[in-house]
Amino acid sequence: MIPGDGGEPAPRAPDAPRPAAGRPRFVVDSGAGGPIIRGDEVNKLIRVAVVGATGYTGCELLEILTRHPRAKVTSLTAKLDHPILMSEESPRFAGRLDLPCTPLDVEDVCRKADLVFLSLPHGVSMKYAGPFRAAGKKVIDLSADFRFRDAAVFAQWYGVEHAAQGLLPEAVYGLPELRADEIRGASLVANPGCYPTGSILAIAPLLAAGLVEPGEIIIDSKSGATGAGRKASIPMIFGEVNESFRAYKVGRHQHIAEIEAELGRAAGVPIRVLFTPHLAPMNRGILTTVYLKPRSPVSSSALLDAYRGAYARSPFVRVMPPGALADTKNVLGLNFCDISAVADDRTGRIVVISAIDNLVKGAAGQAVQNMNLVSGFPETEGLR
Repeated sequence: MIPGDGGEPAPRAPDAPRPAAGRPRFVVDSGAGGPIIRGDEVNKLIRVAVVGATGYTGCELLEILTRHPRAKVTSLTAKLDHPILMSEESPRFAGRLDLPCTPLDVEDVCRKADLVFLSLPHGVSMKYAGPFRAAGKKVIDLSADFRFRDAAVFAQWYGVEHAAQGLLPEAVYGLPELRADEIRGASLVANPGCYPTGSILAIAPLLAAGLVEPGEIIIDSKSGATGAGRKASIPMIFGEVNESFRAYKVGRHQHIAEIEAELGRAAGVPIRVLFTPHLAPMNRGILTTVYLKPRSPVSSSALLDAYRGAYARSPFVRVMPPGALADTKNVLGLNFCDISAVADDRTGRIVVISAIDNLVKGAAGQAVQNMNLVSGFPETEGLR
């Protein structure tokens, strides 16, 4: 995301993970819609809480969850001085979700919910994941706090010492297209970042297939302003963002480490990428353009075949037909990642383009996709 994480500035409490080793498995065994559910599971309803409900990501979660046939929102909390109705904070929920949003009380949330979404800033979720896990609650964390198994890597890139290192071995990196089986058995899921989602899905299949050089990866990403979260910041006000287009955090964006870790897992060797994020004058969406060097000459049709094979059973990746290029307009509000690939014979390079909605596939939608997997629901439930 842009300088923030799209979460809600939060309160406080103690204790609290990242990917397992091994090569990724791209063809998941859930089928296009997920596992078949029988008997009592058909009517199973899960009670969910959103901690950090008033941020952009929290509101997007609620937008999806209010339409989900197997989820019931039972608890909303945020950094507040006193309770408010969610419909007062965000009038779009009037008549749809008239629950109170209250200051966080971990024990109260545990009484009301089976699964907890932590939509909090980096460095804050780790204080709450431990108490929720100790109470037996499943947790899906939308911050970066549990995306790295190595606490030193987190501290290096986020500038915060990890306060819940005991939970790191338990966490599963929540990119369903690569880790569906692991996610199904998880109790603590680290929802991926928005830039990493678009980048990893665009690159990992070609690395895993040995089609591209692992040492020559250039990633150019453009994000809408909601990626910075819902907070006051001079660089993010309308007069600064409108009619402007700028790069930021060149060579030092915190998502670099996450991208490199997951691509290294796909390639089976350490990976270094050149990643440059940009702020685009739009509300939402991420367009990522990747430049790769093929190991041997390859055609555009062969590239597209590789993606189709890799994502044959991934319901939220759409491989564009020849000549069609992914764009942000056609994923707006959707949980899809659209991917295009072109072999440029003149330069001997490959150009891959991915498009996602940063608030949906890059955050809330993917979190609900992970909720479906850990709950035994069809992967697509409530997301189509």
